[in-house]
Amino acid sequence: MAATGGCVAFPTALLSCRLTPSPPSGNLRPNPSQRRFAVSSESQFTTTVRNETKRTTSFGENGIFKEKIKEEAREGVSGEKPKNPYDLERERNGSEEDTSRKSLKDYFEESKDLIGSEGGGSGPPRWLSPLDCGSRLDNSPLLLYLPGIDGVGLGLIMHHQSLGKIFDIWCLHIPVKDRTSFTDLVKLVEQTVRSENFHSPNRPIYLVGESLGACLALAVAARNPDINLSLILANPGTSFEKSQLQPLIPLLEIIPVQYQLSLSYTLSSMTGDPLRMAMDKVMKGPPLQQVAEGLSKDVVAMSSYVSVLANILPKETLLWKLKMLKSASAFANSRLHAVKAQTLLLTSGRDQLLPSEDEGKRLRHVLPKCEIRRFNNNGHYIFLEDGVDLVTVIKGASFYRRGKFHDYVFDYIPPTPSEFRNICESNRLLMRATSPVMLSTLKDGMIVKGLAGIPSEGPVLFIGYHMLLGFELVPMVSTLLMERNILMRGIAHPMMFMRKKEGNLPELSSFDTYRIMGAAPVSGTNLYKLLSSKAHVLLYPGGLREACHRKGEQYKLIWPEQSEFVRMAARFGTKIVPFGVVGEDDFGEVVFDYDDQTKIPFLKDFIKELSEEADTVRTGLNNEVNQDIHSPVILPKFPGRFYYYFGKPIETEGRMRELRDKDNAQKLYIQVKSEVEKCLAFLQEKRENDPFRNLLARLAYQSMHGFDSEVPTFEL
Repeated sequence: MAATGGCVAFPTALLSCRLTPSPPSGNLRPNPSQRRFAVSSESQFTTTVRNETKRTTSFGENGIFKEKIKEEAREGVSGEKPKNPYDLERERNGSEEDTSRKSLKDYFEESKDLIGSEGGGSGPPRWLSPLDCGSRLDNSPLLLYLPGIDGVGLGLIMHHQSLGKIFDIWCLHIPVKDRTSFTDLVKLVEQTVRSENFHSPNRPIYLVGESLGACLALAVAARNPDINLSLILANPGTSFEKSQLQPLIPLLEIIPVQYQLSLSYTLSSMTGDPLRMAMDKVMKGPPLQQVAEGLSKDVVAMSSYVSVLANILPKETLLWKLKMLKSASAFANSRLHAVKAQTLLLTSGRDQLLPSEDEGKRLRHVLPKCEIRRFNNNGHYIFLEDGVDLVTVIKGASFYRRGKFHDYVFDYIPPTPSEFRNICESNRLLMRATSPVMLSTLKDGMIVKGLAGIPSEGPVLFIGYHMLLGFELVPMVSTLLMERNILMRGIAHPMMFMRKKEGNLPELSSFDTYRIMGAAPVSGTNLYKLLSSKAHVLLYPGGLREACHRKGEQYKLIWPEQSEFVRMAARFGTKIVPFGVVGEDDFGEVVFDYDDQTKIPFLKDFIKELSEEADTVRTGLNNEVNQDIHSPVILPKFPGRFYYYFGKPIETEGRMRELRDKDNAQKLYIQVKSEVEKCLAFLQEKRENDPFRNLLARLAYQSMHGFDSEVPTFEL
């Protein structure tokens, strides 16, 4: 977890001296009573030396942030051990609002203050640095926010605090009365980018733009292909020619000032669908009366900010911005071929201003290194809507980096408690259906209920059986994080991270949750980095072959004959924890497997096409271990229960010289495999004595003791 930081009012001159100067047509002096931003100033820039005020956040072991936990989680006077923040967040009432996150109301209030502080919106474009961002990581990349047609620069206001923990944020502010051309804006941003790249050539620069700002980001990237840029484009304005905004230009030119119909249109687009917003609040769980009161307050607040919106986009400014968007769209589209930067597209399914869904599909094929994330239920101003967290999106797409290339180990940022709560909520039915039983083994060999036998200090390497389709992952990883505050970093198949070509495999966004929870592509390099950083690592020697096993192969270990992990584990003194998990045969049975599918010509060709879309994990091994990508057909059963047993940790510390010998390493490899088989056999025997193995029995128990009560199991 990132350390939370308060709103700190740094001296304006100190922050502004880092910034590229604005055009020399004027300066902006911040209102002392509204110290929300540090503001760039050319005169200050030319007379000061670059100076960085570092706000840093450190990582603890396992990649978990060291954080000053909330008051209820802190160590009490009695000396009690601090509570696990992930478990605290899970127990938190789902209806509680995150008071630290700003809202659309804050956007209007701070826009009003900002416009008022600049004498009615005059002056040149300039950079603002939000002061509510808190502490950030060492060597954080620079994030330049490029606004849409509103130009205020507060489009990320709901994300400042979370973004500020991992980025150095500057926001471009274009005053209401400013008439800087699009090409001059390109030069302004380009000057900033080149200046920052000159001073820190290895530091990535993120350009986050929406609509007009997205065109600006594309133009800068096209003109600077050799600079270390990453683009995040939300509903880009490159589709202006096909949008509903195009007819507004001639209409605004003839419509009287007193009939600014565009204001209500823009307002409805910005606030989203009121019915959907109401339903979202109902689904979160607050009482209906509380929902009604909240909605009535929202309506009153929104009506009071119509005048603010009119000040942000008066008729003349809106007409100027639409004409600029038209030229920006043409400018960016003519240079798409020159864009080499890594790009993440965010498109809305309910964008009433631009055809963003179709434009996202087009740009995805035009831009060379482009991924897309779709938000089907959101409107045009996606960053100002509830339920969208830009940091979570960046994590899920593995789009965060602090060097020239993304590092799945050292650039990884663990999930925040709120992110973890959302993931648990989305898997709540699976957890209830499986009602997982966790057993572990203490150092003295005693088997205990719970996870007390799992070593707290890394490096730890979990080696076990991969259940059918990997259904065991969610209960295991989430329970370990809740009960022990240990994040299990999984070594996963490359198809979850990259593709050689597009085709029929699920979109990469389908695997975002796995990446948020720490999955890394399988490779010797990543395993080396994880163990060297003392992480808790999950490795399945059986891999895809076990997860997509044939009929009758449940609980059969299908591992390579030769050791793949022992010597590397010994190099770092890793504790190897063998484990088994059973229960898949109580949930489903494979009825149409790989062998059956390859007998049908068109299915065989389909499997071949799927396998060609992603990298192969193993080469040169026998066909018993290798596995083409496919999906076995499973006949569901009435749910049973999942059982996990973590065996006694096997120490490798001090055995590096011994295990360098291939024969000794092979002996330990066989020992680990034998321990996993013993774990599986133990669970299969013990579960026969579980009176609550059946779902109906568990439901009956919970109906009497509460649906959040822990269901008993067999005696040890």
